[in-house]
Amino acid sequence: MIVDTLIKIWSESGFSALTWQHLVMIAVACVLIYLAVVKKFEPMLLLPIAFGVLLANLPLAGLMSEPANGQPGGLLYYLYRGVKLGIYPSLIFMGIGAMTDFGPLIARPSSLLMGAGAQFGVAMAFVIAIALGFTPQEASSIGIIGGADGPTAIYLTTKLAPHLLPAIAIAAYSYMALIPLIQPPLMRALTTQKEREIKMTQLREVSKIEKICFPVA
Repeated sequence: MIVDTLIKIWSESGFSALTWQHLVMIAVACVLIYLAVVKKFEPMLLLPIAFGVLLANLPLAGLMSEPANGQPGGLLYYLYRGVKLGIYPSLIFMGIGAMTDFGPLIARPSSLLMGAGAQFGVAMAFVIAIALGFTPQEASSIGIIGGADGPTAIYLTTKLAPHLLPAIAIAAYSYMALIPLIQPPLMRALTTQKEREIKMTQLREVSKIEKICFPVA
């Protein structure tokens, strides 16, 4: 009797529905949470992504279930509407804009050319995606990740390849959040110790009026 009860409890629990795919993604989520909380790797980006991955892979939770037969959908289904409807990218843009210090750029306008380097990543990722068999629309959505701009990647993907949105959103924000992990070995490989010790200074002090007028203009 007790054994039957335990078997019934097990069969009705989420553990019985766990697959190796669930376990892999839950492990990935735990690693991302560790990097965000302990290592402080872009916690504002990595922590929400990690919790989203964790919740989406809880078996039988139905958090991503769509409304059906008069029943409401899962919590993540409604939260995901903000992504599909393009609400979150706009909010993220405003938040990033409010946090960005344009002082160094205003003091040295030529540094704007450094940002153009990201466009090489867009073109390269697009060409590689086409070579791998993706359609031009899908390749464009994948390529925009190379621009290091998550909100733009989400917005463009919703228009061109919405079926790739979950993968592209996670890829775009995960790799940006993991820059502190990816960048150091590349810097050590491509620069000398003397070059890494150069201290970057701002050419001049930028007034508050300039900082306010710059984004408005």
